[in-house]
Amino acid sequence: MTRKLFWEDMYLNEFDAVVTSSDGSHVVLNQTAFYPQGGGLVSDTGTIDGVRVIDVINEDKNIIHSLDRVNQFELGKNVHCVLDWPRRYSIMKMHTAAHLLSAVIHKKSGALITGNRIAPDESRIDFSLDSYDKQKILTYIDEVNDIINAGIDVTIFFMKREEVLRIPGLIKLANVAPPNEEVLRVVKIGDIDMQADGGVHVKNTKEIGKVILTKLENKGKANKRIYYKLG
Repeated sequence: MTRKLFWEDMYLNEFDAVVTSSDGSHVVLNQTAFYPQGGGLVSDTGTIDGVRVIDVINEDKNIIHSLDRVNQFELGKNVHCVLDWPRRYSIMKMHTAAHLLSAVIHKKSGALITGNRIAPDESRIDFSLDSYDKQKILTYIDEVNDIINAGIDVTIFFMKREEVLRIPGLIKLANVAPPNEEVLRVVKIGDIDMQADGGVHVKNTKEIGKVILTKLENKGKANKRIYYKLG
């Protein structure tokens, strides 16, 4: 099992690790700060001993780093790893912004998330809305930006799964149950939002900057897509 350093310190951008598995183009380490793709978030990129990491996935509790070229790391080798920090930090800000946007829209309309893609330059979230009005969406985003400017702390803790399921509004994903784990990681943004979530976030909403609506799309009945970037 790979130790998830990104859960212990989401601002860690360099670390040392030991190679536990390697087939030339895929490497498993005893611990990693590289966040694997999942939960709608794209993966981190960076380097392992100078070799480019182009993708990261989570498989059977091991985190697998895909390299841009064949490089046979020896088992037990100590390696130095570096994340593409500007990319990671943008993803962190985008993800916390997504939580705020989903919280405000859920509060105002009851809509749940039906899909999302959190990326460094532009992100999108699909909501279970039958219809939407652009001006109304803009008022939601204004509310999100007010929350961002308030400088609210983001806290992380763990709860038993049965406790999470008993709290109304903690699950904001339509038709998706939290992972079948006894203990779940929970992200809380003041009194604004609390969700079961395994992703990376900033420590305070002020770090986000500003949410800017870029596009709206109708993806079908009860599925409306919102694109946004940060400014």
